[in-house]
Amino acid sequence: MSANQYSIGLDKNPANYVPLTPLSFLARSAAVYPDHVSAVYEGRSFTWSETYARCRRFASWLTGRGIGTGDTVAAMLPNIPAMNELHFAVPMTGGVLNALNIRLDAPSIAFQLDHGGAKIIVVDPEFCTVIVEALSLMKGPKPFVVDVDDASFAGGRRIGAIEYEAAVAQGDPNFVARLPADEWDAIALSYTSGTTGNPKGVVTHHRGAYLNAVSNILAGNLGQHPVYLWTLPMFHCNGWCFPWTVAASAGVNVCLRKVDPAKIFELIPAHGVTHMCGAPIVYNTLINASGAPKGAKARPVVGLIAGAAPPVAVLEGAESIGIKLTHVYGLTEVYGPASVCAEQPGWDELSPEARAQMKRRQGVPYPLEEAVTVLDPETMREVPRDGETIGEVMFRGNIVMKGYLKNEKATREAFAGGWFHTGDLGVLDEHGYVIIKDRSKDIIISGGENISSVEVEDVLYKHPAVLFAAVVAKPDAKWGEVPCAFIELKEGAKATEAEIIAYCRTHMSGFKTPKAVVFGAIPKTSTGKIQKFLLRNQVESAKAISA
Repeated sequence: MSANQYSIGLDKNPANYVPLTPLSFLARSAAVYPDHVSAVYEGRSFTWSETYARCRRFASWLTGRGIGTGDTVAAMLPNIPAMNELHFAVPMTGGVLNALNIRLDAPSIAFQLDHGGAKIIVVDPEFCTVIVEALSLMKGPKPFVVDVDDASFAGGRRIGAIEYEAAVAQGDPNFVARLPADEWDAIALSYTSGTTGNPKGVVTHHRGAYLNAVSNILAGNLGQHPVYLWTLPMFHCNGWCFPWTVAASAGVNVCLRKVDPAKIFELIPAHGVTHMCGAPIVYNTLINASGAPKGAKARPVVGLIAGAAPPVAVLEGAESIGIKLTHVYGLTEVYGPASVCAEQPGWDELSPEARAQMKRRQGVPYPLEEAVTVLDPETMREVPRDGETIGEVMFRGNIVMKGYLKNEKATREAFAGGWFHTGDLGVLDEHGYVIIKDRSKDIIISGGENISSVEVEDVLYKHPAVLFAAVVAKPDAKWGEVPCAFIELKEGAKATEAEIIAYCRTHMSGFKTPKAVVFGAIPKTSTGKIQKFLLRNQVESAKAISA
């Protein structure tokens, strides 16, 4: 076959093709807005030119320690400036950043350090004890430890051979970043929060990180120079790519060591915060915090909220304290959020209840994601847009992981049929918006009827005494399994099992109503997800036989 005229003498070259990498965002903001503030934390601030120099210095130091293409650098840090800087400094060497969940136990950390082959780990003093234990449990070579002292944290101790600021000082501020030869090169390693067995190592690439960073700007309406409050852990899918997003928009990173409502309500007006992200638990905590600003006292903030359908009470409550929420959805395997409930004209004129019902959908593809839809996993055909036919939510496009590290079988299964399988069950509405009904394992089948735990939870959240709610299957001799509700009450609130069940009966079909209610603190992950597997273990859900 003869060559196409558009392929003759029109090859890629350095003038017309550069592999996509979020490292370019930092270089541009430092050049264009050198004196603009890049980060603030506990009385300390940096400009974009300073952040760029600090990242290059630490990258230089890492290179001197032998870190290069394909090497892993781990981090056990809260949302402090150093954690943000590592998102640039590590890939500048060609290395891969493994941001560890700061709530993990020592065996889990040891597994991840061994599995990912971390050569260096950067540690905050708060986590010195668990890291020392994890290092002792490792089976392979132990990583070199770098401490990050934080003057705002009292406690802990140094366990490393050098402190972060000393390493930065030793590096060359004119270090030339090692840009990826191929945008498909790995940029980060993130571990899924596995509920059984060891978690899987999700490998993401420069191209996806670049594209999702820009998608965040478009989906979240960040514009130029947003002021972003770090209520979302940076270890969680690399902070949903927001370290790179804020760099792309030359914004301000308002760092926050932990989610503290009083601190958050202080930082929002002090720094003019415009944007934030979080799980429903974060917003629910703010809504119910004493001293939460209401009405005219509340400063308007755009918030991204992720996960299964957020309760209507959370969407309405957020508006009451000035936070306008946009619902996004995704998983670690798709860089965090990769779909958005894109708002349509007229939604603001709807009643709060109607508006919340529209905004709680998982929505449509992110601007730079190719597709998200609901498919029949057997036929791989899209389900009807009737809001009723359940299938599996699947993604396809540039904002999907490379695959699972050292796990080719799991990678093949995840990409079967040319789509990424999420394991979430959902429907498509008439507009093509995805609506999650449940995780496949969270559907309760009682007497042959499917019950969505999310639907029951949404009713429970409307009860004035309920702060958090989770519903799982409980074995039942007659029905096989029935809904069991776990309830965490608001401070000072009271409710009985009978009251909760009666309330549910007035708002849903009888067979969907919880048959048992357990009161008490509900276990959650550090990213705010309720740990349903622990609740299922508590009521022995596995012993249920669906009738």
